[in-house]
Amino acid sequence: MAEPIEASRSVALDVVTIGRASVDLYGQQIGSRLEDITSFAKSVGGCPANIAIGTARLGLKSALLTRVGNEQFGTYLREQLQREDVSTQGVVTDPARLTALAFVAVENDKSFPLLFYRVNCADMALCEEDVEDSFILSARAIVVTGTHFSRPNTDAAQRKAMRIAHENGRRIVLDIDYRPNLWGLAGLGAGDERYVKSARVSEHMKSVLPLCDLIVGTEEEVLIASGEDDLLSALRTIRRLSRALIVLKRGPMGCIVYDGAIPDDLEKGIVGQGFPIEVYNVLGAGDSFMSGFLRGWLGGETIETAATWANACGAFAVSRLLCSPEIPTFAELQYFLKNGSKERALRKDEAISHVHWATTRRKEIRLLMSLAVDHRSQLEEIAGRVGADAGRIGAFKVLAVKAAAQVAAGRPGYGMLIDEKYGRDAFYEADRQKIGWIGRPVELPGSRPLRFEFSQDIGSQLVEWPVDHTIKCLCFYRPEDPRELKAEQQAKLRALFDASRKVGRELLVEIIAGKHGPLGDDTVATALEELYALGIRPDWWKLEPQASEAAWRNIEAVIARNDEWCRGVVLLGLDAPHEALENAFRATVATPVVKGFAVGRTIFAHAAEEWFARRMNEERAIADMAGRFRKLTDAWLASHGGAAS
Repeated sequence: MAEPIEASRSVALDVVTIGRASVDLYGQQIGSRLEDITSFAKSVGGCPANIAIGTARLGLKSALLTRVGNEQFGTYLREQLQREDVSTQGVVTDPARLTALAFVAVENDKSFPLLFYRVNCADMALCEEDVEDSFILSARAIVVTGTHFSRPNTDAAQRKAMRIAHENGRRIVLDIDYRPNLWGLAGLGAGDERYVKSARVSEHMKSVLPLCDLIVGTEEEVLIASGEDDLLSALRTIRRLSRALIVLKRGPMGCIVYDGAIPDDLEKGIVGQGFPIEVYNVLGAGDSFMSGFLRGWLGGETIETAATWANACGAFAVSRLLCSPEIPTFAELQYFLKNGSKERALRKDEAISHVHWATTRRKEIRLLMSLAVDHRSQLEEIAGRVGADAGRIGAFKVLAVKAAAQVAAGRPGYGMLIDEKYGRDAFYEADRQKIGWIGRPVELPGSRPLRFEFSQDIGSQLVEWPVDHTIKCLCFYRPEDPRELKAEQQAKLRALFDASRKVGRELLVEIIAGKHGPLGDDTVATALEELYALGIRPDWWKLEPQASEAAWRNIEAVIARNDEWCRGVVLLGLDAPHEALENAFRATVATPVVKGFAVGRTIFAHAAEEWFARRMNEERAIADMAGRFRKLTDAWLASHGGAAS
């Protein structure tokens, strides 16, 4: 049994993975030839990179030892690893080579054309000088991979890491990871070829086996690592060379683990629970499997448990499209093991997909204080009232961004709401100013029943947005609304929720119930309950100030009962005076689910009228809005005992 995680605090890391790191580009038209693909989804790829991310998601402290190019894809890989809490201490930037690429298509459930662009690429230039003793010794285990034994320099780098690990009592894991064309044994277009017999490769791999503590491979990989022609002989050859725990991956049949002598009946090994599911894409399944096994093995679980977790993680991967993005988090894995799924295609299980989404969000947000300038009709009215050209609205929104940036000063916890109609230049300015959170509306202002502003085909609009922009949708909704109106509103919100998940954008739903009737203690809570019952689980709610503490308690209870992963609630302003908003802030102190505010007219209305009327210049307008925004943020932080940092 491996040393439990709790006993590993004397080292900084649980595992260092070594080798490939690429940008994977997966064809999004399923059932198409690679020649016919027109759009691709981008993600981190390469066996070691995937395992580093997978083990981090499952709760291990992981790091990757590799090289990336000094260009945008190299930056992307480094940033994505950091987002996944993978240490990038061992990621070397190669100034002379480009980051590796891989293009993939899913033609059907058995054919996955794969093109590797890795001739003279960065990760295949890894060398002994990149392997530092202190880095290897900072981990309890290292993972070496078969592909990186295929070139002299990468072979030397991995063997150096193995020597350091072995001499200092660290564990050595081998993922056989056999790609024949990366050994020069298949054509450039044969990236999906799984097995080509080669005495040269077998002799090379056999020299690696003696120092290993854990060896993982498919049936084909076990054959190539041993040089044998049948599975029993192959396993016994590996056992003769190594005392390692051997994990035989068998695809949909799960795995068998051999700890000790290899039995005559290969079914007599140690097995974990299996999970029959629909095969969607097998690429990356082994990396997800390895992540699950390592989480159990290094976590001190039994071999049976480690095998079960590995099988479950592999099931997730083959049921989804991409590689590293589809590996489950530990919360998701435990949810699945406890509750199972009625769907053979796990990607279609809404409950599991929600846990996956919520536990892999791009960043944690504990506080959100936003200046809302997504108003369209209100600013048109102000401009019209003073005889100003509505074409100046876009320029005013840029001033608002500069005001918000003055207050935020680069700190987290601040954001903005900006619209598409007038906000193009404001979006660009917000990016330059490094505003930490951006939300953008999709509703037609004032519409009831809800209508989207530019197109009712909302999904085609959202796919063009930056991935870190949050969808915001205002809906005037009351539980007492006529049945037909409610049904139409609900269908629209459900379609928006589905589209947000499909395109991978967060969703903020703003519910205003007080405009068309009084607010009782249960009004908004009941509205949220009805939307949750439809399967709508937004990342954020934006709600008006409530009439009582009881109303806030009811809202919090509904959210807790329906979605423990909800980011929280932000308060809207409704053009209330500053003093009223301060009172509203204090009323939420006992309601932790309320995480901040998104206020607009209270902050910008005066400056807008004066600037449109040309009674205030740009500098004074910025200062006026910054002062009002700062006053509100100070009031929030004072009432909630927090601080922006």
